[in-house]
Amino acid sequence: MTEVATFATSDQLLVVIDPVARRADGEAVRIAKDVLSAGAAHTKVCLPDGPEEFARALARRGSRRPVVVGDDRALVRTVSLLHRQRELAECALSVVPVGAALSLARSLGVPTGAVAAARAVLDGVERRLDLLVDDSDGVVLGALRIPPVSAQTAPDASPDGPSARPWLRTCQSLVRTLVPARPAREDVVTGPGPSRLRVEVDGVTLVDLGQPLETVSVTPGASGVVEVEIRPASVGAEASPVRAAGKTVTVVGADFRYHSDAGVAGPVRRRTWTVWEAAWGLTLPSS
Repeated sequence: MTEVATFATSDQLLVVIDPVARRADGEAVRIAKDVLSAGAAHTKVCLPDGPEEFARALARRGSRRPVVVGDDRALVRTVSLLHRQRELAECALSVVPVGAALSLARSLGVPTGAVAAARAVLDGVERRLDLLVDDSDGVVLGALRIPPVSAQTAPDASPDGPSARPWLRTCQSLVRTLVPARPAREDVVTGPGPSRLRVEVDGVTLVDLGQPLETVSVTPGASGVVEVEIRPASVGAEASPVRAAGKTVTVVGADFRYHSDAGVAGPVRRRTWTVWEAAWGLTLPSS
């Protein structure tokens, strides 16, 4: 991380309070708002009701420094919006973590108490952090992990998926009986078990589709690189992990999912992540 500058309490702040945070812990939201309002010369507070209003409030911030009050998902959403608007590099972002999912904020060094986090917004230091950007313009702030096929979250597992609508599951089952199955491909995993993926780091293949894998982990390393750890499925004795570091990671396989930051993404058959060094600024405590 690169330290950039400290902030004066005279900064003008745009405090965007995520609706999930308001429902999860209204008292923590009130405390954060009071501390920020007392410490800054001017504070504008926005209470968006959904993602579209959240995005509009952020886009209309003007010269105000944005402060997001919310959980990890709110933080990821904010960074994603600023990245897609190509305004992330010039924006010093602050966050007051409120909610149940705060592990990402904690791993980045943000205090998880409302008072401590709000004081860090006022008196902290902007530190430049690396960002993983994928080939669909998605972002990863922290680590990502590809679990074995048996542990990957299936589409039916979401609250709004077919498990909540039995009639849809019945229709899908009927369609499967009427539509002939496609011929199996050699690189497709059709059931629970280890993943079969090709993993490349900076264009060098570390493992190929023939090697069953337990997990693939990608974590931030030194500035400008990530560290990749591949754990092969053990055959007899415990298999040794394969490790590498680089700027670009490509994974190819059959409909794999990956866990990153505050959620699960996919399925995809190919994904490339590239490190953008010092791509965004986050306000953290000065000591």
